[in-house]
Amino acid sequence: MNLPWLENAALKGLQRLDAETAHRLTVLALKNGVMPGRTPVSDPRLAVKLWDLTFPNPLGMAAGFDKNGEVPDALLKLGFGFTEVGSVTPKPQSGNPRPRVFRLPEDQGVINRYGFNNEGHAALRKRLDGRPRLNGIVGINVGANKDSADRIADYVAGITEFADIASYFTVNISSPNTPGLRDLQARSALADLLTGVISARDDCTRTLGRHVPVLLKIAPDVTDDDLQDIVEEVLAKNVDGLIVSNTTISRDGLSGSGPAGEPGGLSGRPLFRKSTIALARSRKLAGPDLPIIGVGGIDSAETAWTKITAGADLLQLYSSLVFKGPALIDEILTGLSARLDEHGLSSLREARDANVEAWAAETG
Repeated sequence: MNLPWLENAALKGLQRLDAETAHRLTVLALKNGVMPGRTPVSDPRLAVKLWDLTFPNPLGMAAGFDKNGEVPDALLKLGFGFTEVGSVTPKPQSGNPRPRVFRLPEDQGVINRYGFNNEGHAALRKRLDGRPRLNGIVGINVGANKDSADRIADYVAGITEFADIASYFTVNISSPNTPGLRDLQARSALADLLTGVISARDDCTRTLGRHVPVLLKIAPDVTDDDLQDIVEEVLAKNVDGLIVSNTTISRDGLSGSGPAGEPGGLSGRPLFRKSTIALARSRKLAGPDLPIIGVGGIDSAETAWTKITAGADLLQLYSSLVFKGPALIDEILTGLSARLDEHGLSSLREARDANVEAWAAETG
């Protein structure tokens, strides 16, 4: 079977459709086995050990693609080292009106304003309970309903509901598409949120005898002072890690063509610089021990390597697959192996932080 030819043909076909329809068809193709798995890149130097988890490689599928946990195992079979489902909210919600996602081909970017559309806790629970118990790492990204009277309670409910089956949790307070959600990044609100979430997780740990890591996902648009507050609270509350970053509301550097002016969060290549600066500054503030997942604009082995050297332990991508397809997974992992060869390194950890100072000094 000529897999690259088939994948390229399918990718071109999907790009002719509107972005949300193409996304849904891709999920269905994975769900029904139409998109075959790939032989994973095997290089023990790419394995990453964090918490009690061993990631076979550092590259993960970011939240937002598999919102309802329909295809975590199919994604792992594509070669990802881990995947993240959600964001999931306690109650189902339809999100914002369509159209709500837009490709920017000239900029290799995507704007979305989905608004946490998902089927809710109960549907995700049923689906994950029914999946084959493989050894793959599947994180769960928890969020709050748009109409929630108590958003902290929504996050706590997510922790309680999924603690026995989540490999790790992501607390998502960084989406620009739920009004007021990013306000939870302010220090006092964040302190209350993290206190509630970590307390709920610790209760589950005592009950289950298993520690589930909790990571905080932040926006790239925070000020330096706000970022310092966020990192200090993360360290003070014993949060297990950071994900830097979600989409940006900035439109700096776009060509201005197509739907560039649509409201929503911008991801893909235009986010790379801003998110990498935020990553490096987060690493400087947090120190060497806090695990950080670098996200935003990864679309090649070079950009993946840059994230590692700017302070990332693990990586996630999503938008670049819209333009490059699943062959990108192999390209990145093979390229990371080649760079380890080039620099004579035995692990990615040895490369981490090499360019933190330079990136932290950049202006975004």
